[in-house]
Amino acid sequence: MEIKVRTQVGNFLIKCLESCTQFLKTYCLTMALRQRLYLVLLCITVIGSLFKELLPLPDSYLNNKRNFLNVYFVKVAWAWTFWLLLPFIAITTFYLTRNQKEVLRRLSTLLIGTIIWYVCTRFFMFIENLTGSCYTSEALQDLKEEHENKKACVMGGGVWYGFDISGHSFLLPYCILMIVEETAVVHELKLQKNQYIHIIVSALFVALGILALIWVWMFFCTAIYFHDIYQKLFGTAFGLLAWYGTYQAWYLHPISPGRPPQGSYLKSKQHSYRL
Repeated sequence: MEIKVRTQVGNFLIKCLESCTQFLKTYCLTMALRQRLYLVLLCITVIGSLFKELLPLPDSYLNNKRNFLNVYFVKVAWAWTFWLLLPFIAITTFYLTRNQKEVLRRLSTLLIGTIIWYVCTRFFMFIENLTGSCYTSEALQDLKEEHENKKACVMGGGVWYGFDISGHSFLLPYCILMIVEETAVVHELKLQKNQYIHIIVSALFVALGILALIWVWMFFCTAIYFHDIYQKLFGTAFGLLAWYGTYQAWYLHPISPGRPPQGSYLKSKQHSYRL
């Protein structure tokens, strides 16, 4: 009896997983959406920023930096993206190519992404330090000239004010676009013959889809609640350029990590993105 119940529960969960997979493939990973997603993200930044400037919303749980999604997801956004994409890229690439070297080559996209994340965030910190000053309070009236960088200022009880390029506006669009690029291979996979691989890949795909939706929501919250419009525009521009410079330029060349494996579906739908 117990075995039968477990089997029924297992079959139900597999059906739910397949339904979620089919929904995401049909409505959230279409070619039309992939072609226009960067425009959608740019519009979110512009419209959300204008809304913040012209019709600022009252404080809520969403603009509390200690809210659950911000603390446990956005603060470690690259870690979530990295560790979910790693097995997904490895499994799908090997299944489609049967080539271990190709798997390693494709996984290097995560190394490139890590370098981009690190360099850009350090650059943003450099700009904030270069353009900022230390004040005694948020009123920004009295300077504390003894502190020359943000770290020393904050440790000394001051408030640092400089041009703070939005790290969230940079990283979240980059993660969203990277997830969409990498998960497009599901249209080529025919995994029904191997049930265990099918379940694993479907679970990773659904997890990545949910993660991308969380990133979109938090990106929207950033647009309507945080930073000024120029800080968000610069951050978003860096995120879009990071995606375009890799997936739409460098990765098209042989000496690169390459784009996800191209099969009959992707070849028939091949399209050159233009910014």
